[in-house]
Amino acid sequence: MMELKNKVIIAIFSVLIGIIIATQLKANVEAYVPVTIKSIENTKKEIDIIKNEIQEIEKIIQKREEELEVLKKISAGDEDIIDLFRKELYSNMIASGYVDLEGPGISIKMYDNPSDEIIGFDINDDVIHDVDILNILNDLRVAGAEAISINGERVMPTSEIKCNGPIIRINGRSIGTPFIIKAIGDPQLLMAAVSAPHTYGDMLKNVYQIGFEPKIEERVIIPAYRGELTFEYAKPKGDDS
Repeated sequence: MMELKNKVIIAIFSVLIGIIIATQLKANVEAYVPVTIKSIENTKKEIDIIKNEIQEIEKIIQKREEELEVLKKISAGDEDIIDLFRKELYSNMIASGYVDLEGPGISIKMYDNPSDEIIGFDINDDVIHDVDILNILNDLRVAGAEAISINGERVMPTSEIKCNGPIIRINGRSIGTPFIIKAIGDPQLLMAAVSAPHTYGDMLKNVYQIGFEPKIEERVIIPAYRGELTFEYAKPKGDDS
């Protein structure tokens, strides 16, 4: 009887030791995540984003170093501060849209569905609306467009795009079809943004039969903004005047 009791005690301890060892082994096992094509693509995208951020930071550093060199020359009497202010003013005018720009890009000709047959649910689906123009402009901006115009009107951050009957108003001026949108940027990226399958431009052209003719241009000219930027409610922070 004593021998049987000892065997039972040994068996119980063996089970307990086995459970403890298994628990420890399980706790020390590293978690492995299976590598998939999607995970590789996501990692590549994250790396590309970080690389772009590094490039932007390097550009900022280079610009600040150049400004520092100019200030050093001014302090040494080798540079005219008036010339510096002129360069800075011109740079700000370019950034704010008050200078004509030129460069490679694309042009897009848009016009209402020329067919007598109604393609959409009603005739309004066969004409261009402000939302159509806005969606194309957004796609161009996402693709890196540096400057955009519509029928010779510079598109600014404050530009209104609004339907007014058969015409569209932009910068307080009325324009009618055909609408000619021009954009400066990487021609291939801009073209893909408005004409690749499943883009908004592709839908306008192939679903609603809206006239949509994009083409790559070696030299696109974007005119300067002709209006004035005024603020009625906004003012510099801390300005109590």
